[in-house]
Amino acid sequence: MATATDLDRDYAAAGFGGTLKPGARPVLLLIDFARAYFDPVSPLYAGVETARASAARLHAAARATGVPAIFTRVEYSADGHEGGVFYRKIAALKSFVTGNPLGEFTAELAPLPGDTVITKYFPSAFFGTGLAETLHAQGVDTIVITGLSTSGCVRASAVDALCHGFIPLIVTDAVGDRNAGVHAANLFDLAAKTAELITEAQAAAYLTAVKR
Repeated sequence: MATATDLDRDYAAAGFGGTLKPGARPVLLLIDFARAYFDPVSPLYAGVETARASAARLHAAARATGVPAIFTRVEYSADGHEGGVFYRKIAALKSFVTGNPLGEFTAELAPLPGDTVITKYFPSAFFGTGLAETLHAQGVDTIVITGLSTSGCVRASAVDALCHGFIPLIVTDAVGDRNAGVHAANLFDLAAKTAELITEAQAAAYLTAVKR
């Protein structure tokens, strides 16, 4: 079985793992910090409280430095038609039907006045939301990514961020998944092909450096 070092060498030899330099106009993206991931009775409970705490600290840092914060949320009609095949594929998405409290933000991390909130129906924060066009119009060049889950909406959003010309910075302390192995594997692959991985401390320092 290949070790982590073997994999690093193999990917590097193949040309993966290049470095992307963060820009001067970032936003903080907070993906789907809904009660569904934190309530033990929820089918989506993931045990990712530490990621939420990290994201909450970065949210405070962004507000202190004037960096815009964008929250995503998910909400479906009773029949889930907005989600199409995605909704049919994952039964647990019923947690986000209108009126289900599991779809609400948690008290520990919720939008504040001045934050932007977008509703999405698919994994990516960009798909069908107009987010890319809005950020391009604002001159944004970098997206600091936090949220849930690493293998799902975080990954999809990071890939789409790259495809739209933004530098994706994934904060490893502020993203999470229901399985540690899945979480680690996705971070490895994202770092190799799509995004830069940074710690909470690095993210906070970056937000301070680009204070608006």
